[in-house]
Amino acid sequence: MTPSVSPPGPHPAPSGRPDGSRALPRVVIVGAGFAGYQTARHLSRSLRGRAEIVLLNPTDYFLYLPLLPQVTAGVLEPRRITVSLPGTLRHVRLVLGQADHVDLDGRAVHYTDPEGTEGTLTYDRLVLAVGSVSKLLPIPGVAENATGFRGLPEALYLRDHITRQIELASAAGNPAECTSRCTFVVVGAGYTGTELAAHGKMFTDALVRKQPAWPAGVKPRWMLLDVADRVLPGLDESLSRTADEVLRGRGVDVRTKTSVKESKPDGVLLDDGEFVETRSLIWCVGVRPDPFVSELGLPVERGRLVVTPQLGVPGHPDVFACGDAAAVPDLTRPGEFTPMTAQHAARQGKVAARNVAASLGLGEEVPYKHNDLGFAVDLGGVKAAANPMGVKLSGAVAGAVTRGYHLAAMPGNRVRVAADWLLDAALPRQAVQLGLLRSWQVPLDTASPELARIPAGPGGDHGTRGGGNSKE
Repeated sequence: MTPSVSPPGPHPAPSGRPDGSRALPRVVIVGAGFAGYQTARHLSRSLRGRAEIVLLNPTDYFLYLPLLPQVTAGVLEPRRITVSLPGTLRHVRLVLGQADHVDLDGRAVHYTDPEGTEGTLTYDRLVLAVGSVSKLLPIPGVAENATGFRGLPEALYLRDHITRQIELASAAGNPAECTSRCTFVVVGAGYTGTELAAHGKMFTDALVRKQPAWPAGVKPRWMLLDVADRVLPGLDESLSRTADEVLRGRGVDVRTKTSVKESKPDGVLLDDGEFVETRSLIWCVGVRPDPFVSELGLPVERGRLVVTPQLGVPGHPDVFACGDAAAVPDLTRPGEFTPMTAQHAARQGKVAARNVAASLGLGEEVPYKHNDLGFAVDLGGVKAAANPMGVKLSGAVAGAVTRGYHLAAMPGNRVRVAADWLLDAALPRQAVQLGLLRSWQVPLDTASPELARIPAGPGGDHGTRGGGNSKE
């Protein structure tokens, strides 16, 4: 099925028989993040032609999110962290589109393709793995002035924006404007915010060294804010302490027990009363389940779809859910749900694949149970903090372990990523603006961070399911 050439209006997916029935059962997977990708990958291996596997996703790639800060900092080229879905899932049919509605009684997923054409996919088994989006807080001005960090469009926009601010700061007519432009405020000291601040400070320092007219005595300023009492609050204290030392040693202004009270185009007001002049507010507070899940009319737990330990949706034996969109019981911590991490999502995808296959008569279903294997935080250069299997590491050893882990976890592009790391260690980074995206194309309040907003055409705006801002 090729949605872009289908006639306007709803149309059913093609089937294997002239009368409309299907020769094989169809498994539809919605979303190709860590959970959806692994579900598709393992299903294609286990079913081996016994069922038709269809993957519905807005893009034709799987995004390896943990390396997104390195794209913004110019360490990696953007295609390095994208893995082709058609190229790596050989027995899975990709349908480009964004799910709009699920008809549970009619066993159909209604979607819109990139050109605005509506389509329908009927299913025998459905796996919901739609992931998560940026968590919003009711703080005045944040939705209008902040940039999120959940997709490739945001990373590319920030890479240009940071470069542009440094270049404009160099040409500024007064010290106050220069200082404002080279001040970057990151809210949220979890994984993403900590890594972005660490890499961002190194990136801006490198950009400044290339500016011959840079004002004396002015340095790029990065602030990392969090309401918690330490960075990486959800991780082991030793990892937090190591990350804090690296950040402060690099010159990052770490502010714990601090957040933003109001955001304005020319700066942010902190809750302690300080006003910080800046043109750059980066929102890394956390994630929330894709709002698509709450629109299904099924029981949810804090926006996550309630599922059994076998990842099935109660009352709907043909529907499964995994990843950030699912509230999966944590069998290692009775009474709790598994956290929204890539480590859990990827492993839940494997279990979902096994249980979907079991529901089709191949094998037996199993509950999801996984103990954390440790965490790794890349802090730029050779610095990192890691505790693989409980072994606490820091410095260059942690850096090597962290990068080795990422190479092992990536389902493709390993050689290209390793090559970029080697080139970054040997050569200066390229400091150019590509100018591909503007701020209005990457709104913070969006249910589709993987898509850049596009101008509304005859069929309307198909770039996001909602949201917008006016930073530029």
